[in-house]
Amino acid sequence: MLHRHTCDNQLRIVLEEIPFVRSVTIGIWIKTGSRNESAQNTGISHFLEHMLFKGTNKRNAQEIAEAFDSIGGQVNAFTSKEYTCFYAKVLDTHKSLAIEILSDMFFHSTFKEEEIGKEKKVVLEEISMDEDMPDDIVHDLLADASYDKHPLAFPILGTEETVMGFSQDDLFTFMESNYTPENIVISVAGNVKTDFILELEALFGKFNRSLEQKKLEKPLFHNGIRTKKKEIEQSHFCLGFESLAIDNLYLYELMIINNVLGGSMSSRLFQEIRENQGLAYSVFSYPSTFIDTGLLTIYAATAHHQLDTVKESIFDIIDKMKTNGLTSQELQNSKEQLKGNIVLGLESTNSRMSRNARNELLLNKHRTVDNMMLSIDKVTEDSAKKTLESIFTNVHSTAYVTAHK
Repeated sequence: MLHRHTCDNQLRIVLEEIPFVRSVTIGIWIKTGSRNESAQNTGISHFLEHMLFKGTNKRNAQEIAEAFDSIGGQVNAFTSKEYTCFYAKVLDTHKSLAIEILSDMFFHSTFKEEEIGKEKKVVLEEISMDEDMPDDIVHDLLADASYDKHPLAFPILGTEETVMGFSQDDLFTFMESNYTPENIVISVAGNVKTDFILELEALFGKFNRSLEQKKLEKPLFHNGIRTKKKEIEQSHFCLGFESLAIDNLYLYELMIINNVLGGSMSSRLFQEIRENQGLAYSVFSYPSTFIDTGLLTIYAATAHHQLDTVKESIFDIIDKMKTNGLTSQELQNSKEQLKGNIVLGLESTNSRMSRNARNELLLNKHRTVDNMMLSIDKVTEDSAKKTLESIFTNVHSTAYVTAHK
């Protein structure tokens, strides 16, 4: 059962009781990511995420790690374009200690200059690691090609220049203006009773920070091209098409289209380009949904001399899908695949916690699994074809990482 509670300071709590498990996953979600940054401080959301593990007034970094290890728990965090999350998964008997440690990190991190200096080196290594992975770089290049100077184009990790410029004051200022109660959802899922909400409210329900009312600017989609030359054995490239926002009524049509196009081993891209033509080991598609826009990405890696052939094959597959739509068998198979992905994806407390948090944070509403299944069943060949035609226009963005361009 899902319970929702709004504290007096407007911080929201969602708690899902799952009595047949022995774990509890607790997440602190903040509606702030790389989209909320400027060109001057890009990467600060991700850097702040790192720094919350580097010590508080009560615990140093090692003691934070040991506190979770000593109870057999897992703790981690991640930053995206539109939100940041810190979470812990523990046995149900250790949930109170877990949230106490997370709240200590959230409220009492010291951001010591010495730790900031060390963590800058760590993040620069992370950026360098990405630079060594062309299949990662090409997706960042596609975001830049698609959104140009809009914050959605910024790399989540930031750049070497911006990261090296972060100071203690920068971190505290960014946190004060973005980690505000209205921007925060505490999500809990597992073997936990509703009275745990009282513990959460006692820790998080009374703090206040002023939310800077910054209206998000909807991005314009650009048919840009970005290329990075790198001495590598394959060419990696992405195509991007303007797609649907997270609350769009045709989102299930998009998911079904993606499954048929490149979201599975039976997809047209995989079967034609890999299985039939043998042109690529890795070829797939995936949708990214944001608050006010979306991006459908197609990725492939192939030998340099086969790049044009692979691109032609991809566009040929797209044109056939636009012209003829999905077959009734593809539609039915994709519906069942999507249902299976949803249900199987909710079999852990981590995934339940994440799903509930995103729904609360970005949509402020929740749908039951049965309701989602009904929506999937309502997708028709006509509605899928209309969605296909709206996405696959002649305007698209392109990114390459290759030795031959």
